[in-house]
Amino acid sequence: MSGKGQTYEQDPRWTAVDHYSLSHLHPASRTTPSPATLEHARANTEKEGLPDIAVAPSQGKFLKLQAQLVKAKNILEVGTLGGYSTIWLASASPDVKVTTVEVNSHHASVARANLEHAAVADRVDIKLGAGIDVLPQLAEEVRAGKRDKFQLVFIDADKENNWNYVDTAIGMVDPGSVIIVDNVVRKGQLPNEKGDAGVQGARKVVENVGRDERLDGVVVQTVGEKNYDGFLIAVVK
Repeated sequence: MSGKGQTYEQDPRWTAVDHYSLSHLHPASRTTPSPATLEHARANTEKEGLPDIAVAPSQGKFLKLQAQLVKAKNILEVGTLGGYSTIWLASASPDVKVTTVEVNSHHASVARANLEHAAVADRVDIKLGAGIDVLPQLAEEVRAGKRDKFQLVFIDADKENNWNYVDTAIGMVDPGSVIIVDNVVRKGQLPNEKGDAGVQGARKVVENVGRDERLDGVVVQTVGEKNYDGFLIAVVK
């Protein structure tokens, strides 16, 4: 399947498992965000012409559960897009606060509309600008005591700056916090020394996390309705 801005590697078994499992593990009758809310965000994002590169529903649920596991009160997201993953993160608890960074003003506008529809806009602060510029500003606010530290960081932005985002985020989090970097497996191209810029960004963050004594991480490969890929998850010591 080819979505705008992305070509997916798919297998009907992967999609069937995602649809079956999520229908049972995230039923409309007792879970938030509701499937209808999520579908509205997906459809509105598509209607507004944004690229089809948001996380899959099962991956969004994974992010929400991670936030709940670490009892996150403050979450940092780098790469808002249309706010689909933001809705999941903002649904982790009624008192959670999400700071999300988006470089594209149209994307940010679409995200605001989706967050309003999902009734979580009051939990989310969208920072407009390039992550490489905004994160150091946030880090300075944390150092100055003007902003609380984060307990979970989700990075899903320009892949070339993966490590820069992780390195900056370490100074903004509590020990035991979790940093997740999406799309590092690159359809299995991660070991390719001559891969494209996305592969090189993934290799740099994996290798640097492995060398950094402040972090302990692992790469988890995933398959599902939206691709063969995977993420890096690291705990800050």
